[in-house]
Amino acid sequence: MSLATRQRPASITSNSLRMKSVPFTPVRTCSRPARCNVVRVAAEVAAAAPATSGTEKTGPNFKPLREINQIMQTLPHRYPFLLVDRVVEWEKEKYAVGYKCVTINDNFFTGHFPDRPIMPGVLQIEAMAQLGGIVMLDPEDTAAKGLFFFGGIESCRFRRPVVPGDVLMMRAEVTKYNKRFGIVKMSAKGYVGEELAVDAELTLAMGKQ
Repeated sequence: MSLATRQRPASITSNSLRMKSVPFTPVRTCSRPARCNVVRVAAEVAAAAPATSGTEKTGPNFKPLREINQIMQTLPHRYPFLLVDRVVEWEKEKYAVGYKCVTINDNFFTGHFPDRPIMPGVLQIEAMAQLGGIVMLDPEDTAAKGLFFFGGIESCRFRRPVVPGDVLMMRAEVTKYNKRFGIVKMSAKGYVGEELAVDAELTLAMGKQ
């Protein structure tokens, strides 16, 4: 058989002889393997970590207009009867917004009630009355410290239990002020979240030195 008529083997074709185009992917080398391992592990941990909801950054930690030490400079109450932890809004003789963080460590839960702890309603009213006193008292006037008395309650309603873990957010607002006799009428409300827990009309009598 001549060379001219010799056939190529069936397994060899013109297509198979062509060079296939393969994309070039550069390979990074690490000059510091230990550091690269740390970075790789950190990346794997970050990828495996669940996405945060941001809930841990929420809560009742409002920037205080008055914190507890400043409140004690205005009110004469002390443990276990100081029931306002912070004041976040205040306008003298107009209104105030403040709150009490209710915890199982509050001493009244020992007896009210051992099997189902609930903040006594009278203490919810007392907390709002203390906030009402803060409305009326000038924190700069140290001579007037604590010069007010709880004069009366009207139209009181308890809407839901206040239990350990709740934050009792309160608002006390002046509705009438007779300066001649030092008698103040207030609308007071306490909330847990968006739920109204307690509301009442309070009367305070401002004392005189």
